Formats: sequence, C-alpha cells, structure tokens
Amino acid sequence: MWALAKKEFNAFFQSSTGVLILCVYLGMNAAFLWLMSGPFNLLDSGYAQLDGLFMLSPWVFLFLLPAIAMRMLAEERRSGTLEWLLTKPLSEWQIVLGKWLAGMMLVLLALLPTVIYALSLYQLGNPIGNLDFGSTLGSYLGLLFLASTYLSLSLLTSAMTDNPIVAFVLGMLLCLIFYAGFDQLAAFQLFKSQSLLVLNLGISEHYTSISRGVVDSRDVLYFVGLSIVSLGAARTALQSRNW
Repeated sequence: MWALAKKEFNAFFQSSTGVLILCVYLGMNAAFLWLMSGPFNLLDSGYAQLDGLFMLSPWVFLFLLPAIAMRMLAEERRSGTLEWLLTKPLSEWQIVLGKWLAGMMLVLLALLPTVIYALSLYQLGNPIGNLDFGSTLGSYLGLLFLASTYLSLSLLTSAMTDNPIVAFVLGMLLCLIFYAGFDQLAAFQLFKSQSLLVLNLGISEHYTSISRGVVDSRDVLYFVGLSIVSLGAARTALQSRNW
C-alpha cells in the first residue's frame, strides 16, 4: 500500500498535474489573501489572523481535490490497469487507501508554503507576535480533515465511473452538497424544527467549529467517519465490477 501511495505521488510530478495543482492553489491564495481587496485579504482584516486562508481554502479545494482524485481510479478502470494492480498482493481496500494517502501527501505539500503566511502575520502584528497560535493550529487541523473528506468523496465518484471528467463533475457536486447543501436545507421552513440536526450532517458546521481552535471529539469523529464511509463505498464500487 505504501509503495502504491509513493508511486501515485511521484506520478503527479512525472506529468504536469502535481505542479499545476500546487501552482493554482498557491497562486489563488496569494492573489486573494495579499493582492486583491475583499473579505479574504489578510491585510484589510485589521487582525493578525489567517481567517482569510481558512475561509477561502474550502472553496478552492472544492475544485482541486476532485481534480486530484478524478483519474486515480477512473483511469485505472478505463485502461484496465486495475486488474494488473490486483494481481499484486493488494486488495481493493489497500488500493483505495494507497490512492488516498498519495492525495493527502499532495495536500500537505500544498499547505506547507502557507506557513510563510503565518510567519508574516507574526511579524506584522502589533505588537510583534500577536498571533493566536492555538486557533491557527486548530484551523490547519480542520483544513486537513476537510481535505481528507473531500478527497474520500472524490475517490468514491472516481471509483464509480471510468470517465475522469464525469468523476470530476460528480466529485465536485458531492463535495459541494456536503459542504454547503445541508446549510441551505436547514434554512428551509420544512426543516426548521430539525435545523440543528440538518446542519450537523454537513461539513461546514464541523469545519467552522474546529477552525475556532476548539478540537471537539464530535467534529473529529464526523470527519473520520465520513472519510471511512466514503472510502469503504469506493472499495465496494471497485468490487462491483465482478458482480
């Protein structure tokens, strides 16, 4: 499984995919957080905090993570290399986990340069060092949980089809439903009495909670549980080719 994850991670940089994803993510962050005026601009907020990064990233990840996952399993099915992989000492579950690990390694690599933003705000604060590290670390943890969930949902759609473009569109739609869809449902009069329950079914409520710097076990269990269920469903989708 680890060998597969390493091979998949290296494959991102053997083509232009990995470099393009990193450039798009870091370029959009730099533009929205430092250059363009608006709610995400760190200098316009008046506070030494990285809220703009953590508000923007869920929407950027909404496009980038389905783009990462769209070929991982769909391309294997289309090209027939999935059967070749299964001739190795690998189960469907190990294949899915290996792909997920490779995607998370790419996410970590994309987030690493953003530490420079935190160091910059640390120096720009008045007084110097006026940065809430607890809240910042909690927000980074929430962002990793969010990325894990998006990637798991996108791997599920990639396992369901042999067309990477279809996998990308379905993955983006599924991530959007889980991130913002339940918030919209909770606002409907029909669900007014159960609005809190509906909100807790969505990603946004739990991500916002962790981003405050308070790591609640219920939020952690939600992200871990949704990721495991999605990866398990992707494994079942791969197995369905034999049915």
